[in-house]
This record gives sequence, structure tokens and C-alpha cells, in this order.
Amino acid sequence: MPETLANLNGQIMPLESVRISALDRGFLFGDSVYEVLRVYRGKPWLEEEHWRRLRHSLTSIRIDGVDLDRLRRRMHETIAAGPFSEALVYLQVTRGAAPRKHIYPKDTVPLELLWVRDYDDGPTAKDRETGVAVITRPDIRWGRCDIKSTNLLANVLLSQEAAEAGAAEAILYLADGTLSEATHSSFFTVKSGALQTTPLKANILPGITRKFLIGLAEKDGISVREANLTREELYHVDEVFLAGTTSEVLPVVTVDGRTIADEKPGPISKRLLEGHRHAVSGEW
Repeated sequence: MPETLANLNGQIMPLESVRISALDRGFLFGDSVYEVLRVYRGKPWLEEEHWRRLRHSLTSIRIDGVDLDRLRRRMHETIAAGPFSEALVYLQVTRGAAPRKHIYPKDTVPLELLWVRDYDDGPTAKDRETGVAVITRPDIRWGRCDIKSTNLLANVLLSQEAAEAGAAEAILYLADGTLSEATHSSFFTVKSGALQTTPLKANILPGITRKFLIGLAEKDGISVREANLTREELYHVDEVFLAGTTSEVLPVVTVDGRTIADEKPGPISKRLLEGHRHAVSGEW
């Protein structure tokens, strides 16, 4: 198994050798954005989509001077240096290091960090077979969840609550009771054979796997509706599943201790998971 390799501003090194300034604004303020990509058989999955979202995040927080084509080459060079087959890539771009002030410093050079590590899908694969539990919690995050920012304290606290409750995730709801998304996943429900998920305008991250699954469902003749669902409605759907880069399609069998359908992964979840598997293997 290759060691985890990092690439810091173009220099490849073991992850534990990375050194970053204590004045880096990503460390001080969370003034940075990130992406996580899955690598299958040595190739980053849905690479173009991740790069478009990274560009959106950088533009949204006004980090300039990042050569994304160069960063992309660095990612491929680091994957090849492993060499890595089944892996995860983590990318983070910060505004750079400067004396600590809230306002943007002038002429800072963005810090570009990525690392690649082997990924063992075994534990998640088992969860896909049995399904997982989730809880619901109030959405206490900020108002720009479309930006994939490293400001994840609210997500961390809510995810910890889920773990302490014996759940895989927390699905979040707003003050009016409508659901947004999970702490680090998108989620879908199925009712009478139709797929439903939260619309992007509801302050959620434009999930890459979310978008892919919508396209996959439509191609497979499954009706898809983007509309808000309430917490109470969630308890009465036929299926629930999470979607994300590492979770892929992860069926949910209990919500807040309440059983969903027969407490087994449902047929639409299984169908989309199979479609996802075919796609990553190049058969779609």
C-alpha cells in the first residue's frame, strides 16, 4: 500500500512532511475552499464536475491567482507517483499567509495543497448492503452552503451528534421544518416509485454525486422531483438514501429510530447503486 502523498505548491512529499505557516488564513479563518474526489482504477471520477465546483468556490470567496490547469496536472502527477488505484484525493486552496487581519490582505500568494491516499471501501460497502441509521437535527450552518468552504464547525458538531446517537449521518432541517441536506451528504427519498431531493436554491451544496444520480435516474426512466420535503414527511416515505463521493448510494433504513419501509435497502436505491457501479466501471 503506497504511503499518503501530498503535493504542496507543486512539491510532492509524504503527507507528514507538509509544513504550513501558522499565519495561513485557511488555518486562522477557514479562509479556504476544498474538494474531495474519488479515484477508481487510477482515474479521478467526475473530474470535470469537481473542477467546475472548485472554480465556483474560489470565485465566490474571491481567491484569485490560482492556475487550475496547473493544479489539475499536479493532482494527476501525485496519483501517478503512488501509484494509486482505489484512492481519495483531497484538495485545498487557501488565500495564503499574511499578518492576522479580517480584511483581505494584498498580494498574498494562495496556498495549494492536495494529498492522495488509498481508500478502502469495505466498511461502506457493508453498510450499503444492510442500510444505515440517520437522525434529524436543526440546520445551524451558514447561509452560503453552495460554497465548499473549510468552515465546517457546524457540520462537525452535527456529525458528532449523529455518531454519538449510533447513526451514520444527520439530516438537517430548517426553522420551518423543511429538510436541507445531511452534514456531509446529499439525500434522496422515494415515494411511489418517484425520486425526490432538495432543490439547489434551498442553500445546499451542489453535490457532484447528487447531480450524477439525477441524470442516471432520468436516463433509467425514474421520475425525479426537486422539491422540499418536511421532517414529518421523511418518516413516511418508501425509501431514503444518502449520496456522496465516498458513500456513493447509501440506503437509510431508520430515521430518528423510526423504521423506513421494511428496514431494508429499497429497490430504487439498489437500482441506482448498480447503475453507479456500472458507470465507474465504464459500462454506463
